[in-house]
Amino acid sequence: MLEEPVFRPPSEARSLILQLTVGCSWNRCTYCGMYRTKRFRVRPVEDVVAEIRGAARYLPGVRRVFLADGDALAAPAEALEAVLGAIRNELPEVTRVGLYGDARSILRHGEAGLQRLRELGLGIVYFGPESGDDATLRAVRKGATAARQLEAARTVTAAGVRLSVMVLLGLAGVDGSERHARATGRFLVEAAPSWAAALTVTPVPGTELFDAVREGRFRLPDRWGMLRELLWMLESMEGYRGPFHANHASNYLPLKLRLPADREPAMALIRHVLETRDETRLVPEWARGL
Repeated sequence: MLEEPVFRPPSEARSLILQLTVGCSWNRCTYCGMYRTKRFRVRPVEDVVAEIRGAARYLPGVRRVFLADGDALAAPAEALEAVLGAIRNELPEVTRVGLYGDARSILRHGEAGLQRLRELGLGIVYFGPESGDDATLRAVRKGATAARQLEAARTVTAAGVRLSVMVLLGLAGVDGSERHARATGRFLVEAAPSWAAALTVTPVPGTELFDAVREGRFRLPDRWGMLRELLWMLESMEGYRGPFHANHASNYLPLKLRLPADREPAMALIRHVLETRDETRLVPEWARGL
């Protein structure tokens, strides 16, 4: 039985979700309200294994598994190994297991630990550094510097595990907009993930960011400001190779790119939309969401 609310990456929409951990091991970021109602804990391994056996009986043909919640990689290595082993034994058709991980949990396992998890079936780590700018990271209480997050990203790829990275447009507000965007673009080049995605930050009731916006202490860029951030980010991503998506429901101008080939055309499109203020190219506010 899943303890709601449960979140998963869009690419895991068809995956079997198993809740190894409940909540987020950090849960202090000013912009995130996903796990505010939960106390972080690791579920008993025997309960998760029992659910895996139930899936083997009632859900034949499962191909992908996502281990929830917000930072399943924070579970002890022994728990992760036991669950991955059970998935391999009970669900032999599974081709990939994915989970969320943050810099602390990635670096705690280290390259050797992640290699062991890869051998047992871990195929992808979803990692949200959000920004490559230290001032922004401090302001939103991310709990890690850009250097530590870069080290974490490189650790995942060195272990042979695929890495999907998420960053947030608008996270530094109007005042830090260009600094955040350009530093984040440079971060993505150095991190060299398997996939990268830019989402647009959305103030969520119950978070410090929401209160700061409502009280006028934090100014979010408007839709044109968010597009400028995306342009600055792309301008700073020379040398990046691979998929880069900005087509999440929160984004104003959906883009699904493969760099470097699509970089110049995408920048030209954004510049055109900014110059003409062509609202027909933008997702209307009512259609945007988390």
